[in-house]
Amino acid sequence: MTTIKDVAREAGVSIATVSRVLNNVGPVDKETKRQVNLAARHLKYVPNSLGRGLSIRRTDAIGLLLPDIFGEFFSEVIRGADETAQQLGYHLLVSSSHSSREEIAGALKTMRGRVDGLVIMSPDIDAQTLDQNLPHNHPVVLVNCPVDNASFDSLNIDNYGGAFQMVKHLIDHGHERIAIITGTPGNFDAADRLSGFRGAMTHGRRTIDEGMIIAGRFSETSGYDAARKLLEPRVRPTAIFASNDSMAIGALSALREKGVNVPGEIALAGFDDTPIDAFLSPALTSVRVNIHNLGVLAVQHIIHAVREKNGQAKRQTILATTLSLRESCGCGTRN
Repeated sequence: MTTIKDVAREAGVSIATVSRVLNNVGPVDKETKRQVNLAARHLKYVPNSLGRGLSIRRTDAIGLLLPDIFGEFFSEVIRGADETAQQLGYHLLVSSSHSSREEIAGALKTMRGRVDGLVIMSPDIDAQTLDQNLPHNHPVVLVNCPVDNASFDSLNIDNYGGAFQMVKHLIDHGHERIAIITGTPGNFDAADRLSGFRGAMTHGRRTIDEGMIIAGRFSETSGYDAARKLLEPRVRPTAIFASNDSMAIGALSALREKGVNVPGEIALAGFDDTPIDAFLSPALTSVRVNIHNLGVLAVQHIIHAVREKNGQAKRQTILATTLSLRESCGCGTRN
């Protein structure tokens, strides 16, 4: 394998000069640059990316730590993040499926030194884990994390507001008995969406039946199982709000299996507005989060932090939500 020493020998210069030319740092005259580049091409020299990163303290890579990569939500986040990273001259390294603080700590240690900045989306992260496993002043952007710390840039979805508006919409349609399929117990997003549900029910002077609050796990299977439970009592809900679209899709399958007409007998709504929603039958009403843009903004924020050497004013941004009203709630449109 050709080494930097071989290139230096071929070009008749020092190893330090070759390093400056290939990393485009420091003063080197045009003729020397030409000789070094010619030698590197002739010897087919490929710089070691890790060594290069250590020598110039830059990797041109951004880390993205996610709780999962399964499903349309995470694929849209990754798509937005990767497109933006490439446009700005960076590579994206993705790590996922970390369900405990120990696993998160391990992922942070693995990323350390390999990325210039880190975007973290995790319901299990905390400030102590970050402080213990990342170098001081390492650029970090938190996305939908429970860490309340003004020393980090953060992006959070307006979970409360989105849930409140959707349940209010169902109340405005005349629904009295509204059920909710919550997300994973202890999850940051799930807790806020449940609070939004309760807030809207109280605001609309509707009775909150605790028996119609069913725990899910943000998966299609948990939504299916929750909907079946809601159909067991003699008095059924007239509307179901699922805390994400995956659970809403599972619930829709269970309702169809039991011969329940949606929205004729039970209206249904989700949260996230993933691309598949408009193509379901009936088309799914959902709280719209611009998921792709979430990935875009996260990478824009972290690259800005990298370029500012983390000296920028930290921003805590709340992403607004809107309602995508379709057939499943009785609005009769497939937009």
